[in-house]
Amino acid sequence: MSYKLYLDDLRTPRNDGWIVVRSYDEAVSYVTQHGWPTEISLDHDLGDNVPSGYDFARWLVDRDLQHSDMPWNFVYNVHSANPVGTANIYGLLTGYIRHKSNQ
Repeated sequence: MSYKLYLDDLRTPRNDGWIVVRSYDEAVSYVTQHGWPTEISLDHDLGDNVPSGYDFARWLVDRDLQHSDMPWNFVYNVHSANPVGTANIYGLLTGYIRHKSNQ
């Protein structure tokens, strides 16, 4: 199943075609049940004292390390208003995908 996943506790995507999840747990559950999305858009801050979009990005990396099931055409975006969180997510995913492609 090909789908696009949008993780944000408040906002909705500007265009149609996205599966919207509102929390880390909902995102993990959806990917666990439906497999990797072909595209993902992440918010960093998902509320107070709850796992963040960065935590979900780490979960995705850990999942791929265990199962090697990340699609070759996987696309990601960070739409967070938190500049440090945005940089951290981009750094994690960009670094991981770069490392994976060099293996």
